[in-house]
Amino acid sequence: MQFLKKWTVKESEKAAPQFVGYANLPNQVFRKAVKRGFDFTLMVVGQSGLGKSTLINSLFMSDIYEDSTYNGSGIRMPKTTQIRSSTVHVQEGGVHLELTVIDTPGFGDVVDNSQCWKPITEHVNSLFEEFLNAESRVIREAMEDRRVHVCLYFIAPTGHGLKQVDIEFMKELCEKVNVIPVIAKADTLTPEECSRFKKTIMNEIHENGIKIYQFPDSEGDEEEAAANKKLRDAIPFAVVGSNTVVEVSGKKVRGRLYPWGVAEVDNLSHCDFTTLRNMLVRTHMQDLKDVTDNVHYENYRCQKLAGFSGSLTPRQNTDPPPSRDPMAQFDVEKREHEMKMKKMEQEMEEVFEMKVQEKLQKLRDIEADLNRRKEQMSLALKQQQQELQTKRKQFDEDKRLFEEEHQRYMKELEDSMRSKDNKKHKKK
Repeated sequence: MQFLKKWTVKESEKAAPQFVGYANLPNQVFRKAVKRGFDFTLMVVGQSGLGKSTLINSLFMSDIYEDSTYNGSGIRMPKTTQIRSSTVHVQEGGVHLELTVIDTPGFGDVVDNSQCWKPITEHVNSLFEEFLNAESRVIREAMEDRRVHVCLYFIAPTGHGLKQVDIEFMKELCEKVNVIPVIAKADTLTPEECSRFKKTIMNEIHENGIKIYQFPDSEGDEEEAAANKKLRDAIPFAVVGSNTVVEVSGKKVRGRLYPWGVAEVDNLSHCDFTTLRNMLVRTHMQDLKDVTDNVHYENYRCQKLAGFSGSLTPRQNTDPPPSRDPMAQFDVEKREHEMKMKKMEQEMEEVFEMKVQEKLQKLRDIEADLNRRKEQMSLALKQQQQELQTKRKQFDEDKRLFEEEHQRYMKELEDSMRSKDNKKHKKK
């Protein structure tokens, strides 16, 4: 049969390869991503005076975060850890970035720092909850990713290792956020002291089982693997922050001017600022977001939807997402919704009862005030009545005396007139 005849083509007669166009797909993704823009949330935690605001401004070379000025005794130290969030829009080379900086004033600044990390963990969980609710809606709009992608934890340059509050904070937050330890104000340490301090910190981190951010293993890319190894060796990053321009050997650089010289911010031999900035902004920003989404957020999501209270083993990057029965998930969500409604109802009843009690107490206060005023007015009226009775008695007494005096006078006058008449009759 002719239509089953083998068809052969000589090598010279083969058609030249043509460009189909699917190789342009990465460009489409790139243009779409650039048009949509990017979100990144950075949290800074540490005691006051460690240069957190200065470092943030230095990282992005602008006044993104305002420094808090100390005005003497007029400033009261906060009693609890607070959360302050500020979002700015930065642009570079046509790429738009919504940068959210979260600061935690009051952390570790009081005498009793027990549980000072609780407001921070609650804030991180609330951001996860907002993202989960937005993701679970029937009609989902464009979601803003406000989840915390990285937490820079500032360590005081004491040279003696971590404090207990540092260990407890990183142990609490390492399962929820990508924690990166940072030695603040590294210009106060000599290179030898800084190197010993780094080793001490890393030993304590490993001894206490703290899981800080792990740089990914780049299989097949030796250059990237070498770069990640350098970053692992540099942790914790010893940084110096400053946007002040000083002149060194006729060249203007950013740094801090001291009597003994200049601590240059962008000089790798002086500090790890450039390494930290390149890691955060240039090389690992997307990986920080991926780890947040695939590990930390997935752990929270699994615990929330499965109804666990934290006993679930954290997932790793290579773990597949857990399979889930839709009806079981629906029952879990239904129970959570019913519990939430009951809690809201209880809270509303408590608020209503509190308002009723406040209103009743206010009415009791008004009634007591009216009774007090009534007693005062009654007492004043009795006093006025007594005064009037006293004046009435005095008036009656004065009237009686006046009448007696008048009668006596009239009698004397009559007697005088009779005596005169008698004298006249005798003379006649």
